[in-house]
Amino acid sequence: MEGPISMKNDVTNLAKHIVSVEHEHWKIPDGTILAPIYKRAAGFILDVIFVMSILSILGGSFEGQYRVMLAWDLGVWTSPDFHHSLAWSIAILLTHFLYWRYTGLIFSRSLGQRIMGLAILRENGDPMNSKDWDGRSIRKLMYLIPILNIWAFYRDLIRIHLRHTHQSEIDLAIGSIVAIANSLPVAHRSPIK
Repeated sequence: MEGPISMKNDVTNLAKHIVSVEHEHWKIPDGTILAPIYKRAAGFILDVIFVMSILSILGGSFEGQYRVMLAWDLGVWTSPDFHHSLAWSIAILLTHFLYWRYTGLIFSRSLGQRIMGLAILRENGDPMNSKDWDGRSIRKLMYLIPILNIWAFYRDLIRIHLRHTHQSEIDLAIGSIVAIANSLPVAHRSPIK
């Protein structure tokens, strides 16, 4: 006689099996704890502070104001010298892209995510490749563009909260997850530095 719940083949974790049946997939390694929204946001903020600090130091100051701040100066944007604001905007976007890409390739996470104890990996627990980091880095740039960033933050906040996988739109597009690094099985921790 079969019980009310039948398990076939190699089902070892009933909860994981139910989620995989109801939501079509769930390849994440056993024991992995997905990152809460506040840790993800804190990691992002730390990254932006770090990159903007470096740009501020390298760019120097002019008339008591860091030159990098020209990217947000509406007065300069509407003046004949708007090219200064445009140049700094491009520098900010390019620097963040390179920062997220190369810290991802080297550490499998950014420095802010490292401080927060997070890890970025493929849905099945494999490390992300160069193409994945390129796509993730490009998509994260929308969080730096005024007005667009408010919409993107709000959209991802809602979607991360509602999805059982806690994935943002970026995660879904790339096929990645953000997890607590120490919760990963030992076999999946090796690329994370």
